[in-house]
Amino acid sequence: MKLAEIPRVETITKEDFITYYFRPQKPVVIQRGIEDWPAFRKWNLDYMKEVVGDREVPLYDDRPVHHKDGFNQPHAKMKMSEYIELLQTKPTKYRIFLWNILKEVPELQNDFSYPDFGIKLMKGLPMLFFGGKDSHTFMHYDIDLGNIFHFHFQGEKECILFPQSETKYLYKVPHSLITHERIDFSNPDYENWPVLKQANGYKTVLRHGEVLYMPEGYWHYMKYNTPGFSMSLRAIARNPKNLAKALYNVLVMRHFDVLMRKFKGQKWIDQKNERAIYRTNKLKNIST
Repeated sequence: MKLAEIPRVETITKEDFITYYFRPQKPVVIQRGIEDWPAFRKWNLDYMKEVVGDREVPLYDDRPVHHKDGFNQPHAKMKMSEYIELLQTKPTKYRIFLWNILKEVPELQNDFSYPDFGIKLMKGLPMLFFGGKDSHTFMHYDIDLGNIFHFHFQGEKECILFPQSETKYLYKVPHSLITHERIDFSNPDYENWPVLKQANGYKTVLRHGEVLYMPEGYWHYMKYNTPGFSMSLRAIARNPKNLAKALYNVLVMRHFDVLMRKFKGQKWIDQKNERAIYRTNKLKNIST
């Protein structure tokens, strides 16, 4: 893989954001974009434990996909206070993702505002993500191919991104939003995944208070170098092709995949993984 460092700016006007990043669909890290938020000063794991420690939270890990798994079905649950204590005492694979602030922790919305980047943000979907040291997501893209602003709090988080143009090199699993789950994108094994060498993407490490803009449909892999958490805000895809793909994902692909899991069981998952390898490896002798 060839990974370029994501450009960084201290602050940015909405005019410059639209001109240099949104219109050309390029990622950027804004280093000092939220210093006026109360969350910039207040949000850390201890604060979350104090505010929402008694809430039960859904937890996810990096176990292989199983045909019985429901869409976004958690692997475990525990109180937030217990989960944060776990994060602070030892490494854990358990993560929280897509935890809706407005639904689950409405009092937290007093700690942030919706920044004006020149595009309309979806104010009903502020989502929280937590993870322990070395926990990570699969490489994936979001079902709605939205424009994502990812605000990080506490610690460090490694981020690797690819535009949709690189999909053919990433061992994408058919009828899904992920690449082959055995790939370690933070330390790729090119003997097993040779075509990855042809992929061109981006990388960065996020720290407290930094904002990562991920353009429409970008593949993203997130790994927590230290325990921490993030919040995402999003805007709908503007490219008609991406809007059409988002509708297909929501209305057709997801339901077809659920149906095939019920009909064929784990064989369906195994066939998809095999297909991802076969289809991608056909490109290994084709020069970019």
